[in-house]
Amino acid sequence: MGEVVKTTGVQKEKGYLYYLGKDGNVWRSKMARAGKGGGNAEKVADAGVQREVGYLYYIDKNGNVARSKMARGRK
Repeated sequence: MGEVVKTTGVQKEKGYLYYLGKDGNVWRSKMARAGKGGGNAEKVADAGVQREVGYLYYIDKNGNVARSKMARGRK
């Protein structure tokens, strides 16, 4: 569905949210659960990705940085 931008091979663990930070690196945060707060972001991998306008960036199931064209203006 999306195209791989950078191969990082991050091993995902349950209970964490993985995302591409503003600095272009892969970060993870503990997911909030009932009564327990989340947070405590930590850098997982250096990706050095430069974002382009009009794309949604995410960490795919293989642990790589991928992107998809944003759907805008649909009715």
